[in-house]
Amino acid sequence: MAAKVPRNFRLLEELEKGEKGLGAGESILAEDVLQNLTMRQEACSYGLADGDDLMMSNWNGTILGPPHSVHENRIYSVNIHCDSDYPDKPPVLQFVSKVNLPCVDARNGKVDPSKLPCLANWKRDYTMETVLIELRRYMALPQHKKLPQPPEGTTF
Repeated sequence: MAAKVPRNFRLLEELEKGEKGLGAGESILAEDVLQNLTMRQEACSYGLADGDDLMMSNWNGTILGPPHSVHENRIYSVNIHCDSDYPDKPPVLQFVSKVNLPCVDARNGKVDPSKLPCLANWKRDYTMETVLIELRRYMALPQHKKLPQPPEGTTF
């Protein structure tokens, strides 16, 4: 049986991976984020919301809308909360940017875990990156890629 990596060690690994593409501590302009995300394979990034958060509970995620969809060239911001049970239980996600998707509550932007496969069938090996990539793929599904969207730049 493999050793179970403690929560904080796991989150430190995710923090290091999430910051690699953006450069820790740098001031980033929206254009830089767009350019950086375009270069990354799945066009997702994430990092701690507050560098002083010793429990590493609150994170910010960014998803560049998938090409050939109504989401193309849009940047979506997502708040990610990893409670004390993470990674044994999935994180809680809430879009900051308004988006129209079946898995997102139109009133508050919260992602319904029962409607996003990676959250509904959570495995300890999954990461915040797994969830962000899955959300981006969900946006690109044929039944979702042409859904009418709120005006760009609107927030919950």
